[in-house]
Amino acid sequence: MSSPPLVWYASYGSNMYAARLRCYLEGGTPPGAQRDYAGCRDRSPARRVVASEFPGGVYFATESPVWHGGRAFFDPALPGRAAMRSYLVSAGQFSDIAEQEMYREPGPDLDLGTVLRTGRDELGPGRYETLLHLGDLDGYPVLTFTAPWSASEIEKNPPSAAYLAMLVGGLREAHGWSLPEIAEYLAPLPGVPGHWSAPEIADLAPRATP
Repeated sequence: MSSPPLVWYASYGSNMYAARLRCYLEGGTPPGAQRDYAGCRDRSPARRVVASEFPGGVYFATESPVWHGGRAFFDPALPGRAAMRSYLVSAGQFSDIAEQEMYREPGPDLDLGTVLRTGRDELGPGRYETLLHLGDLDGYPVLTFTAPWSASEIEKNPPSAAYLAMLVGGLREAHGWSLPEIAEYLAPLPGVPGHWSAPEIADLAPRATP
């Protein structure tokens, strides 16, 4: 199965925040980041942007040198539903976004044949090198990337205030949720309990918009 011209990139982490994702597409330093992104070879904006939810859950693990705390990962085997924001981009742009998440230069295009055929493709051992096909929307496949391990196989690490603020901002933009609704969603995610309460998460809202 060859790569389609367009795919949905489903983000469940800081790229739900549109200003941050724009730097992955166009290049530049995203809000809250400490490094400059090269941008995609095709710097066109996303064709469409929609709020979405998929079966599974988000958890926090590893240590981000950008955020100084746990990163968000998606595990489709977790109970519940994960709130995401999906961007309709070219297959090449999706490839370039994935490469930048691994701190690599954009290009060449990833081979999406296996993930579209089987639903999953481990391209490497890296934290965001496992592709998942979450379904289809308006005739285009919805893809995301996550870690090759499951949530039960890795020690959790709480996210930093700056990282949570990006998620708060992204969820407000994408889903239009109230601050209590956002806090209720984020507070129980693995890696958060015992470190952030729902009221503390809601208080991060002013920092979500730079």
